[in-house]
Amino acid sequence: MNSFGDNLNLIINNARHLLFKQGEMAQLTYISFEKFIEWIDEQENDLIPISYPVGYKADNTPIMNDANYTKEELKGRYAHLGLNKLPIDSIFQLVTIMETLLNEILKSILIEFPNKIPNKKKIDVECVLSSNSIEQAKIFIVDSILNEIAYKSPKDYAEEFNKYTGVNLLENPVFHKYIEIKATRDIHIHNGGNANDIYTTKAGVLARVKSGKYLPVDIQYFLTSYEQCLQLSEILEIESDKIWPSQEFRKAKISKTEVEGEVIIGEKSEETNLIDKK
Repeated sequence: MNSFGDNLNLIINNARHLLFKQGEMAQLTYISFEKFIEWIDEQENDLIPISYPVGYKADNTPIMNDANYTKEELKGRYAHLGLNKLPIDSIFQLVTIMETLLNEILKSILIEFPNKIPNKKKIDVECVLSSNSIEQAKIFIVDSILNEIAYKSPKDYAEEFNKYTGVNLLENPVFHKYIEIKATRDIHIHNGGNANDIYTTKAGVLARVKSGKYLPVDIQYFLTSYEQCLQLSEILEIESDKIWPSQEFRKAKISKTEVEGEVIIGEKSEETNLIDKK
């Protein structure tokens, strides 16, 4: 039977897998954009017909839109998709994955250790009385706590997270970078990509532009953000293991160390062979 530490480790590993998939999908999509640009350049005619569905009729047959694009028009559309739309949408996905991960960790801990729930926590009596079991009532209380925390500032959220989990996110520089990523996501959702005072306050010294300026998101920014989210997941894994030991995490760590050791030994052997040949 898995320990609680193993269960937490599984949650973190699942989130990391989703991050890997997001990184892979973004790269494959970007490559497809590049390939399509090459295809456009190879066309003999400057006017290229494109047909695509824009909806469906009552009988489920597609409503097609037929359009003619010049090469430059079509390349412009795909450049926007590959260089702007793709990285912005990918940032949305990264932040969603990380937000879900942080909440899942909190939820698991509060359900497993309900004594962490404050005694003075106010709850809706009607919702508790309508619960079919103590477990259902507990889940309702935990969800209400998570909902309250979700609307706090990044600093206050981290303090609440530390209170319930014992993991101090604010001690890790990578979490502050994640705050900037999350603030960037919010700006592109709620303010058309133009930075405001809310962004500069949340991002602090890591703010990339001043209030009133457009906040750029390109492929390089996405890749950097992707790496920082992976690093944050690793920090959560390591810090969680210190409090709730995970045998699965420790076995994986030993296995990884052994594999890396074999690679280093192999590299040294190749170097030795080269020296011997000399």
